[in-house]
Amino acid sequence: MLLASQLGYTWGVVPLALLVFAGLLAAGRIRRAVYFGLAVGGSALLNLVAKAVFERDRPSLWLSIAPEHSYSFPSGHAMGAMSLCAAIVLMLWFTRWRWPALLLGLAFTLWVGGSRVYLGVHYPSDILAGWTAALAWVSAVYLLVRPNHRAPLPPAPPGT
Repeated sequence: MLLASQLGYTWGVVPLALLVFAGLLAAGRIRRAVYFGLAVGGSALLNLVAKAVFERDRPSLWLSIAPEHSYSFPSGHAMGAMSLCAAIVLMLWFTRWRWPALLLGLAFTLWVGGSRVYLGVHYPSDILAGWTAALAWVSAVYLLVRPNHRAPLPPAPPGT
């Protein structure tokens, strides 16, 4: 569970998000890069603001092997994992990779969220709130930026 927790942020989500963002820019997919940056980066900022607003203390049910010292609500690991996976799934939705991405993303997100409760650093409601906020944020950004949008075809010449 320590591995899941580390992959949910420092060793996994952050480097992978930076890699995807850089890859989109390098491939000239500017609209998708903007979407991805706003979706994942905005979710991280939303998490910081929510923690400052709610100021919920972490659980103290038992001594954790991975103690945290920031506020608990909502879970930043849960938000980060959900934001990354949801943004990738939405970008791949109109390809054959949507189902593998969805299944892998779902498994990863559940693993990371479960690890945070298992380690005793979050209440289940922290995880659920993180997932919900991230999914709402990523979906709203998707609807605004429309990264899979293609310009309409020009009208056919008259008489064709």
